[in-house]
Amino acid sequence: MIIFPLVTGILASMLHVISGPDHLAAVTPLVIETKRKAWKIGLFWGLGHLLGMLLIGVLFLLFKDFIPVESISKYSEQLVAIVLIGVGLWAFYRIFNEKKKHLHPHVHHESETYAHIHEHEHNHEEGHHHTHNKIVKQNILSSLGIGFLHGLAGVAHFLLLLPVLGFENNSESIQYIIGFAVGTILAMSVYALILGKIASYSKDQHNGNFFKGIRFAGGLFAIVIGFYWLYLSL
Repeated sequence: MIIFPLVTGILASMLHVISGPDHLAAVTPLVIETKRKAWKIGLFWGLGHLLGMLLIGVLFLLFKDFIPVESISKYSEQLVAIVLIGVGLWAFYRIFNEKKKHLHPHVHHESETYAHIHEHEHNHEEGHHHTHNKIVKQNILSSLGIGFLHGLAGVAHFLLLLPVLGFENNSESIQYIIGFAVGTILAMSVYALILGKIASYSKDQHNGNFFKGIRFAGGLFAIVIGFYWLYLSL
């Protein structure tokens, strides 16, 4: 079948993305903090991952006798681990450094003069909108960079592209590579979309503790995977 290489590439890359806890850990805190347009976090991680793989692949094929590609890959793995830890710590900082609710006394002059307290948050829609857009842009760029580092990390990525050598012609090889690219972006975009929906739902239900628990779990996930991968790369 003419579409077999394409489907094979999609399935192989989706399995690669989903089965990598370091992949999921990298975007989880970013997605939870973003909530809206969370699928873009996954999309740009996938694009960064493909760019990283492409760069390390070109270096390996053209300059393998002159450039220590394996060393570059190893140090990239260590850098990704440090970035994962940093993302997790950033998530913790966001959780525990939020502005608290403020209590304001109000005096009402009616038949009697008395005072009571309203509890509310200062939240101006325009300011909130601008702040959210800024966070989305920052998280998208962070996701792109982390995905790029993931693509650089691990010459083992070539194992996923070995089926290209077994196809009969260049057309089938190109189909597999295109399928691999589509699957990488699709898998992480869907993961980010679903996780973003869950985060938004918990936020909309005004269940602050549950939402904070999700954010804490995402940050802890990134930190644990970061330290584990750092241990493996040493």
